[in-house]
Amino acid sequence: MPHPRLQPAPLTLAIALALSSLVLAPAQAQPVTAAVPIVLPAQPLGAALNELARQARLQLMVHPDGIAGKQAPAVSGTLTPQQALDQLLRGSGLAAQVNGAEVIIRPVPAAGAAEATLGAVTVTANQLGEITEGTGSYTPGTIATATRLVLTPRETPQSISVVTRQQMDDFGLTSIDGVINHTPGVSVLTMDSERTMYYARGFEINNFQYDGIPMQRFSGYSSGNTLSDMAIYDRVEVLKGATGLLTGSGDPGATINLIRKKPTRKLQGHATLGLGSWDNYRSEFDVSGPLNESASVRGRAVAAYQDKHSHLDRYQRKTSVFYGVVEADLTPGTLLTVGADYQDNDPRGSTWFGTPIYNSNGDFNQTGRAFNPATRWSSWQQYTRTGFATLEHFFDNEWVAKLQLNHQINGYDLRMGSLGSGFPNPVTGAGSSLWQGSYVGETVSNAADFYASGPFQLFGRKHELVLGGSFSHTKWTNEGQWAGAASIADFYGWSGDYAQPQWSRTAGKPETTREQGVYMATRLNLRDDLKLLAGSRVASYKKEQLQKSGVVVPYLGLVYDLDPQWSLYGSYTSIFKPQSSQDELGRTLDPLEGNNAEIGAKSAFFDGRLNASVAYFHLNQDNYAVSTGKRTPSGTTAYRAVSGVKTKGVELQVSGALTPHWQLHAGITHQKSRRQGAPVSTLAPESQLSLYASHKLRGALAGLTLGAGARWQDDTWADVNHPSGTKVRHTVKSFWLLDASARYRFSKQLSASVAINNLLDKKYYTVFDSNYSWGEPRSFNVSLRYDF
Repeated sequence: MPHPRLQPAPLTLAIALALSSLVLAPAQAQPVTAAVPIVLPAQPLGAALNELARQARLQLMVHPDGIAGKQAPAVSGTLTPQQALDQLLRGSGLAAQVNGAEVIIRPVPAAGAAEATLGAVTVTANQLGEITEGTGSYTPGTIATATRLVLTPRETPQSISVVTRQQMDDFGLTSIDGVINHTPGVSVLTMDSERTMYYARGFEINNFQYDGIPMQRFSGYSSGNTLSDMAIYDRVEVLKGATGLLTGSGDPGATINLIRKKPTRKLQGHATLGLGSWDNYRSEFDVSGPLNESASVRGRAVAAYQDKHSHLDRYQRKTSVFYGVVEADLTPGTLLTVGADYQDNDPRGSTWFGTPIYNSNGDFNQTGRAFNPATRWSSWQQYTRTGFATLEHFFDNEWVAKLQLNHQINGYDLRMGSLGSGFPNPVTGAGSSLWQGSYVGETVSNAADFYASGPFQLFGRKHELVLGGSFSHTKWTNEGQWAGAASIADFYGWSGDYAQPQWSRTAGKPETTREQGVYMATRLNLRDDLKLLAGSRVASYKKEQLQKSGVVVPYLGLVYDLDPQWSLYGSYTSIFKPQSSQDELGRTLDPLEGNNAEIGAKSAFFDGRLNASVAYFHLNQDNYAVSTGKRTPSGTTAYRAVSGVKTKGVELQVSGALTPHWQLHAGITHQKSRRQGAPVSTLAPESQLSLYASHKLRGALAGLTLGAGARWQDDTWADVNHPSGTKVRHTVKSFWLLDASARYRFSKQLSASVAINNLLDKKYYTVFDSNYSWGEPRSFNVSLRYDF
């Protein structure tokens, strides 16, 4: 396992003196001697130290063995960190000592006994939750995706899966597709070489967030979301179910929240060089640290470049990534963050919807996995540009106010030629057509979110409240040309050689979308063991002639603690999505409305280092548009709104440390999606399983970390075009995929890694529309990393 990059140098001295078991270093410029308001209920010591770090804005480093099983008393008042620590540790056998900018916690030795030595794990918290980088963990500490309240997974009454920085590093997950493949309960469908679709609970996932700021993705005109490089992100959170409280409009399956890396108070960084199968080359550089002597201004810069060829003939993609962010402590309680990121994806040989499924005989159109139906010039370029800023102020009464601004540009430029239709003759190769089209578009999004959060007293108990509002303005401009479908003489002799047309694109109609809303959420402490979460969003939406205002989106959750480890929970959330369909009188149908009801149990062991959950969920989507067979007054197809898709299922998940040397992230999901009794969303598997684990060896093999994983999904199917002129059901059989990884650390600075995907070289494919795409054969990637 890599040496924690946030490990403070003083800890080395402390270990050498056999003194330290825990170190706390300030995360901001606020001096550790300053008194701050502290309110901590009686709870496990590990949880109390985490909460103290959040309230006092400290960086928490703790070895769990020194605090496991220990309880902390209630602590409140305006206290210095030393005073708060003294009260928390009273009777625990531990003592705290503040030395300048450091806090050392060590066992109180018995007379004449040597003091124990313990290692450390780093956790740093902010208003987006706890940073996973440097923790070595496969589970998060706290998250804020559901309600803006910073809660542990056990305190959040919805199912959530998080792929941490450590899991990404262990398995070489450099793309969001790789991360989603490791996420329990989410399936990946390949449309073609540049587009993938994600499904959760029977619905496509088009709700993306970046540091909590929502953005809708339109998969038909992909522009960067599913090609995101992971070099700049600390973790990826997938919140299952509807998320309308914070996102407003969208689909009810899940929301993907990508949390960016943050600057650090001490200089750290790494450089990585890698190579892989089919001439896949990658380099990455990441440096972070203080920009002035007091570390009140901190910065981080990340750059990555990948030149990736493929198992597909003639296919190549070049990816450039840059990210820069600066944090500044304007006052001891005010933090300003300004940053930008940039990604370009430049492919050649891009496929368009894959390969036709059937030949002219009605048999499966078998090709080699290297077969590329695209022309040599076919290309679907995608790019993103983002600028963002946040301003946070921490008040003395524990309240925090945060303003977040986001400017994002997502664009695409595609010139495509690919064998996408027809039924090739298996003898002559005749009968297929080359689709040709060119489309250019750009979406410019501006978003603002402001909220205030903090505690309040009611009926002698302390509760939490969030009040906020958000606004977004999105404009899509586009132009395009469909150049037709040209007959190809020999499908099976295809080499990709075909003249590129002279494009003459026509401008399309721009589309502008405005969304705004105000929201409120509260966490009521009904009893020590019972918490009620309640909230609502009042949303407004306008897109061209579509307008809806005053849409109420509720949120309700209840968490009951059975004991210090186990909780029961239930929740109800919803979301909406305006639509353009009209009825026979020309009236626009009401927005699609999705809701998610969920009950389950969650557990947290070893002070939150291991989290587990089991959930039963029920999703509905209403106001589903169905054609009436008649026309609207303007002559378009008329629709009526009916009860929509219903999905029921169960999900089990576990993530975190089984032992100090074993990390695990695993899950099982089973679901059924139906509309009026008929199966729907059949491109997503009804059952799937994923299990990924790593083990850090000891003794003679110290420095070696081994990883292994497996994922399985059952049958999927679709009704596709057949040479008989009818639609037939085509089924993709269930399949297993196995992965493996290994890393050896030669020193604190130098390590080497290898990751093998599809270890057994399983031959599999996915289907979209009437085309299919082969999955990637067995591949490897090796990398050399230097940390400083």
